[in-house]
Amino acid sequence: MPAADRPATLPDAFQRTARVAPDAVALRTVGDTQTMTWRDYAARVRQVAAGLGALGVGRGDTVSLMMANRIEFYPLEVAAQHVGATSFSVYNTSTAERLAQVFANTTTRLVFCEHRYVERIKAGGTPIDVIVCIDGSPDGTISVDELIAGGSADFDFEATWRAVRPDDVATLIHTSGTTGEPKAVEATHTSLLFEVFGLDEVLGLRYGDRITSFLPTAHTVDRVTALYLHEAIGALVTVVPDSADIITALPDVRPTVWGGMPLLREKLRAGIEADVAARTGVKRALGDWALGAANTRAHALLDGSRPGVGDRVQYALADKLVLGKIRAAIGLDRAKWLISGDAPIPRETLAFFVGLGLPMTEVWGMSELCGIATVNHPRDAVLGSVGRPLPGLQTEVAADGEFLVRGPLVMRGYRNVPGRTAEAIDADGWLHTGDIATVDDDGNVWIIDRKEELITNAAGKKISPCSIEKAIKAECNLIGAMTTVGDARPFNTALIVLDAETAGAYAARNGLADASAQALAADVQVIARIATGVGRGNAKLSRAERVERFTVLPVFWEPGGDEMTLTMKLKRKRIAQKYAVDIADLYSAEPPSTVHEPNPATLPVGR
Repeated sequence: MPAADRPATLPDAFQRTARVAPDAVALRTVGDTQTMTWRDYAARVRQVAAGLGALGVGRGDTVSLMMANRIEFYPLEVAAQHVGATSFSVYNTSTAERLAQVFANTTTRLVFCEHRYVERIKAGGTPIDVIVCIDGSPDGTISVDELIAGGSADFDFEATWRAVRPDDVATLIHTSGTTGEPKAVEATHTSLLFEVFGLDEVLGLRYGDRITSFLPTAHTVDRVTALYLHEAIGALVTVVPDSADIITALPDVRPTVWGGMPLLREKLRAGIEADVAARTGVKRALGDWALGAANTRAHALLDGSRPGVGDRVQYALADKLVLGKIRAAIGLDRAKWLISGDAPIPRETLAFFVGLGLPMTEVWGMSELCGIATVNHPRDAVLGSVGRPLPGLQTEVAADGEFLVRGPLVMRGYRNVPGRTAEAIDADGWLHTGDIATVDDDGNVWIIDRKEELITNAAGKKISPCSIEKAIKAECNLIGAMTTVGDARPFNTALIVLDAETAGAYAARNGLADASAQALAADVQVIARIATGVGRGNAKLSRAERVERFTVLPVFWEPGGDEMTLTMKLKRKRIAQKYAVDIADLYSAEPPSTVHEPNPATLPVGR
């Protein structure tokens, strides 16, 4: 769409989209147990907007939403946009204390929520004008029907949404909080639409593209892919209330566009490999052969070579006989592009899916940039790179290697924290991202690590823990998370945590009665597999980067816990404090039996 013809605000975008095919389905759940057409959707937005207007909620006011992924979310969120409010979601796992902080900092006037969250919201003690309960009306709340009934018949809906300005703050995106308290990023209508149409220019989006909403609606990726793309482009959203169900939901959705974190890709890969391994006879042999052909193609992509004629013929046959069926079985046979972001992903994992014939691309971004800032179309993707900057963005690598970004995606600022805003955005408008990066001659961006997380070893050499962790995790799917330790140390060690789902499946396949983290972390065979994976990962690393010792912690780490943010980023400083004794054991002269070394047979000569 030419820039001059693009909508200027999200309400403008929604109104245009809703008129394209009013009777087409805009929102659905798995199995079509619920559906909503664009016509009904637009009517509901108008009704809710009138109700909000009657309560005095308008331009500049803040509206919060707290609920699972569900169809009801959409008309409420979009109606808030139409009255000019700043609308945002809070994480459903937030404590009463955390909710109080968020609501106070954002001066929230009205909250839409489910019945189960009402008491937690009240317990925080922050005064809120109105709580609208979407599935009941407990004391101190009103129902959505009551909200709508309060709307005035002469509410000027058209004039109200047209009064919304492009530079109004459309939403607040809370940062992950890996380095202190999360901050509320202010994103304008201009920034969010720049994001949408920038992605459209690179990837080519179409009305009716099928996408999913399964990440929390407070998560930047869900908002970008399942809300703003939906409003502006007309994508059909399938709502999946529990993110744990997303992989089993894919065959119903058959998305054309699908994004997710590396952990999901790794689980999907493990499931495919386990399914093939569980077959017998000819089916097992055929599956192994097809995955072998895909693996050959993947390795060629990784080392930049071109497969020979024989390999290409084998791959074509494998694709026809097996790989196409695998894509259909996992529900990704209609995918036009699949994005991985939010955390680093091993190149080997990306290559596995490209080898399966899937259009993979890796992206990079951050809350301060409204989500995605760099991307390549899958046909131009370079494995390991996060793509090129969106059209219209300026980027620069500072003298210390930090990646800087300037342009319409840059946030207005952190709400009510002007000092932190000034630290992040310099006087020339450059956002200091905190990421160390390089840019190749073709403009592809390569993220090395977070600037603050680089390890400086005892010899003064700077090392990227992220690079180490990607290399090792690619070699062992039992590893759910790991933290490399080595700052001011003579060598690197690692704290390793098992992936709960993969470890559980491993226990079942191997007849282990106890699949608890404590039992598996002490299992000799599990330790041996991890030691082999660490050794293989080390073989891809320089001498200074290799992990010399590791321990498997007898716990599973959960998003939102002490060790990981809700967006699954590691809280490295907190981990170092919590597991200080385990780290000390890794560096003791005579480590306890829980400390292990990689399998030497997998290490290069001269370790």
